[in-house]
This record gives sequence, C-alpha cells and structure tokens, in this order.
Amino acid sequence: MDERFDGWIAGLGTRSGLRAVVGIWPRSPLGSFTDVMVETAGGHRLLLAPSAEVAEFVAATYVFDEVRVGPVRSRTDGTRWAVDADPLALEFTVGGRPPLGTLLRTVPRPLARHPRWISVIDGIARRALPGVRTRGSAGGGREEFYGALDLHRITAATVHWQGTDRGGLAPVDPPVRFGFGSTPRTPALARITTVVRSTAG
Repeated sequence: MDERFDGWIAGLGTRSGLRAVVGIWPRSPLGSFTDVMVETAGGHRLLLAPSAEVAEFVAATYVFDEVRVGPVRSRTDGTRWAVDADPLALEFTVGGRPPLGTLLRTVPRPLARHPRWISVIDGIARRALPGVRTRGSAGGGREEFYGALDLHRITAATVHWQGTDRGGLAPVDPPVRFGFGSTPRTPALARITTVVRSTAG
C-alpha cells in the first residue's frame, strides 16, 4: 500500500554549520503537519515533530540521534516562510526558479508523482545534484520515492537555535545524514510528493 505525502521540503545550511530540512505537508496520511530535521555542526541529528504519531512514523523512516515532540508551526505569504519549532526559529525567503525548477514544471504531474518515473530519473538526479536521491529504502521493508514538481532557490534566511543566531544562509555542506539522500547543496524549496511503499510480502 502506498502512503502519499504532498507538500514542500526546504533544505538550507548556515555559516555556523547547522543544517535544517523542513517538511511542510498539507496533505498526508497523518493529516496536515510540519516537521523539522536538524543536523548540528558536530553531526548530532535531531527530529522536531508535532505529535507522537508523526515522530514515530518519521523516526521509523529516517535516522536520528534524538527525537523531540512539541509544537511545530509554519506559515507563509508565498515568498517568505517562517517555522517555529523550539529550540529552532527559522525564516527564509524564496526567489526564482533555477533551470531545474523550470524543467520539473514541464513534466506532467501524474507522471512526476509515479514511482516508476521517479525510479527512472534517480540516476539522473544523482549525477546532476550530488548527494540527492529520488528513491531509496525507508526502513522496515519499505521504499520511498521523491517526486519533485517544482524548485525555487532560497535567497535569504535567519536561523536561531537555542536562542542564538546561527549565521547567514550557506550551502547544505556537508550533506545531511538522515536517510538515503540529502537535499540539494544549494538552499532550495522543492514542491514535492513523497510516496512510501511497503515491499513486504
């Protein structure tokens, strides 16, 4: 059975070395929610989840050193985004599309969301965006497929962690280590459909 999550993923780094991946999911089997994955400069991987149900699902799919459950809120006016997930406070601004974003928009959405198509383009994604994968293991006898529908650059960000400014926007470098792939090195917001498929039986 397929479990489908439809929304956005933002990935960005900071000059201090902290990197964050934000999932904003208006439509999912778990309802509407936002979650945040953080990797510190020292390599500590932390999940900030809004409920025990979300924490359980995400922690079974990715790898973390620590999981915290508490309020996680996101809001946007279409260009500026803000995420509050104690101890993280994050704001970022979205700019134009890179050439890849323009190309993604030419793919019909039913095709772009289909696991077979996502599997075909996995090799292309790995060559074009080192560290990025579109298909891989989700653990527990499951596979995960990332169907990217659009892509915008993140042009500015303010990141506070435990009340301290973590510096300006920077590449996601080194790549984050939560699962089988990272977000693009260049900070970006992707419009995405994620499919988690059970391979058991």
